[in-house]
Amino acid sequence: MGEILKYLSVYLVSMVKFFGGPVTGVTLGLSYTETVLLTIAGMMTSVVIFSIIGRAFSKWMSARRRAKKQPVFNKKNRRVVQVWRMFGIIGVAFLTPVIFTPIFGTVVAALFGASQKRIILHMLWSAVFWSALLNLLVFEFGDLALHIF
Repeated sequence: MGEILKYLSVYLVSMVKFFGGPVTGVTLGLSYTETVLLTIAGMMTSVVIFSIIGRAFSKWMSARRRAKKQPVFNKKNRRVVQVWRMFGIIGVAFLTPVIFTPIFGTVVAALFGASQKRIILHMLWSAVFWSALLNLLVFEFGDLALHIF
């Protein structure tokens, strides 16, 4: 039961904040391979869910913003639009694990009209790349950070 809770922790954290997966995996004593796979699975679960409901979720967020009388464009929104215009779905997918969250990156891609198939494909290669790299960094140099701080 303890192992299942460890796996579930990494998986659930990765659904919300990608970088939390590797850190949680190291903290709980999981192996590199286990943490990589769980981090990918967590992000891709969010991607699949929010690629299905992305447009509806963005409409809900817009209505909520209007009700609170928040501006439509802010500094963050303008940057996202710039990334989309310059790089499209590939750029958004590449930046999702490290800058955006899996949920936000997927909603952005859906909002700009990317198909569910393209969103899932591009988010998958991004999740594999960043999971392998970030887990490697955390597993190799994580103890170094503990000694510094």
